[in-house]
Parts: sequence; C-alpha cells; structure tokens
Amino acid sequence: MHLRLLSGPDLVGGLADALEGGAPVAPVPDARLLPALAVDRPVTEPGAAVVVTTSGSTGEPKAVVLGADAIRFAAGATHDRLGGPGEWVCALPTQHVAGVMTIARAVVAGTRVRFARTDLADLPRPEGRTYLSLVSAQLDRALDRPDLVAALRRYAAVLVGGGAVPPHVRERAADAGVPVVVTYGMSETCGGCVYDGLPLDGVRVAFEGERVLLGGPMAFLGYRLRPDLTAEVLRGDVVRTTDRGEWRDGRLRVLGRLDDVVVTGGHKVDLAAAQAACDAVFGTGAVAVLAVPDPRWGVRIVAVTASPLGLDEVRGALSVRVGAAALPRELRHVPAVAYTSVGKIDRTALLRSWQEADGDGDTG
Repeated sequence: MHLRLLSGPDLVGGLADALEGGAPVAPVPDARLLPALAVDRPVTEPGAAVVVTTSGSTGEPKAVVLGADAIRFAAGATHDRLGGPGEWVCALPTQHVAGVMTIARAVVAGTRVRFARTDLADLPRPEGRTYLSLVSAQLDRALDRPDLVAALRRYAAVLVGGGAVPPHVRERAADAGVPVVVTYGMSETCGGCVYDGLPLDGVRVAFEGERVLLGGPMAFLGYRLRPDLTAEVLRGDVVRTTDRGEWRDGRLRVLGRLDDVVVTGGHKVDLAAAQAACDAVFGTGAVAVLAVPDPRWGVRIVAVTASPLGLDEVRGALSVRVGAAALPRELRHVPAVAYTSVGKIDRTALLRSWQEADGDGDTG
C-alpha cells in the first residue's frame, strides 16, 4: 500500500483507518524531510500504520515506520500509567511523533482530540479527564502567563518531552501546581515510553555501556527503505538509542547524546552538561554551546547567543560550573538561536551557519 500524506485534523480519521488495516499515513513533513518518505514507493512492512520523518537536532533525515500494534500498545500503556483514558489536546506539530501520538492515544481510546496553537493562545478548557502534550520551551513560556498556568492546572496531566526539561522549569511547574509528567522516548519507540524516569509497563530499559536501550512492543518496524540503518538500531524489539544514561535512585537518568561528548585538546567535554550550565545561568536557550571542527584542537567549544552577552561575561559565569576545557573560546551573536519545531536547539543549523560565516566573532 502507498502512503497517504495528511496533516492536522485530517490525521484523526486517517490514523483510525490505518490502525484498522487501511493504508498507512504519513504526517506532512518539512520540505527538507519529504524525500525520506519516498511517497512513490509502496510500504511493505506488515502492519505498518504510520511513517514519521525525523532527524532530531543532528543527523540525516530518515523515515520511521510504526506498526499498528506498537501504537496501540504505547497508547494503552500511557493511559494505564496516567490513570485511565481521557481526551487529548494536540498543541504540537503533527509532523513529529509527539504530535502524532497525541492524536493516536485519543483514537485508540475512542475519545476526542482537540487542537491548539503551539503558543497555547487558544488552549481549550478541559472538559472531564483531559491530557496535554508539550515540549519544554512551550511549558517554560506558559509559566510566565497566569491565565495559562490556571488553565494547565485543570489538566489531568501535562506530558513534557522532546528533550531534556531543565530543573528550574520542573520546579516552576511544581510550584505553580501544574501536573507535569516528563517523558523520554523517540520516534522509534512511538514517542515517550519512560515517564518520570520509570518505564511504562511492558517497556524494558537496559544499557550497552552508557548507551540507553529501550525494548518492548512499542519498538518501530524499521527505517523506510533503509535496511542497513535498521540493522544498526533495531535488534529484535530493542531500540539502540543514541543517548547516554544511567540508573539513579531507581529511575532512568538521561545524560545526553553519545555524540555530546567531544574531545578538545585532549580533554573530554560533555556538551549536554555545558548546555545545562548555560541554561541555568542565562536562561533556557539564551546561549547555545557548539563544538566546531578545529585543525589544532580537534574541535573547539564555541557559543552563540541572541543576547548582548560578551565572551568574558559568559566564560566568567560558567567557570564555577564547568571545567576550563568546556568554556567557549569564541562567542558569536546571531539574530535568533535556531530551534527545531519541537523546541530543541537546532545544532545542525547553528553549526552550518557558523561554518558559513566569515569568522567575525568575539574570541578569546
């Protein structure tokens, strides 16, 4: 069967049909990702229901094939963890797995799904048991608005995924009485499958060194037309993630991506830890940390910002939080820090812009 390209509310009926054996659907992606769908070629994976494109904040575009059984399992496990089925509000881009699964959970449960703008300006008032999915940046901005805080308190749960949630955002939400549940997962696992550090029932978490492995019925069927890549990532029902993690106090703690650890001048630097320090000092996403190729150092640590901060100010504030090797050697000012549509810093775009620029910057 061939893919049906759908978007927004059209995905509700299309997904319901696909879960009952109809033609698989693909949310309309950004133009850059569209070739990965290969819409002119049939989908051959048995039981395929949804094909979603992804590249994360780094990496090549690819299309993830999700099976109907995996989607049903993930939706049911979510409702079991949260306390039962309810309505859902989709305030996320539907071309990403988080938006698709917001719709899928309602479809599987036979409940209503409503749509809201990503800035939550038209966030609906919950009617009965209602759930909402957001990314951290949306929640952070919403917590600045008393009207939205009051609305968010009425939801049975506000799922927050799409990347690490800074501790200060969680603390603000808790203080405001917003029922936040931090989720971890990816397109290849039908979205979040670990909630507040605890795997959903039926989901297994293991490690390969520091690499996080996620196993269970929510695992994807494969990458579309990429058996080579599928073989690298999928082993039976186990997804080999690109994330580092550990067990701490009985819960999964995600430390960052495997490629976040870089070597500069012979010293290891954890970019995720450096970014977390920047977020804590300057505010979420105010300063973005990058590792750019360097003929002398291998890579050098640099930063970009849309604020009037200077290099000495950034280095001085960070020096008590990170080692000397992690301090940026150069700071460049940009009109805006690039983000993906799910609220992650888009390091691919920032690195590309850095390398294309003429080199003007504040160096030290």
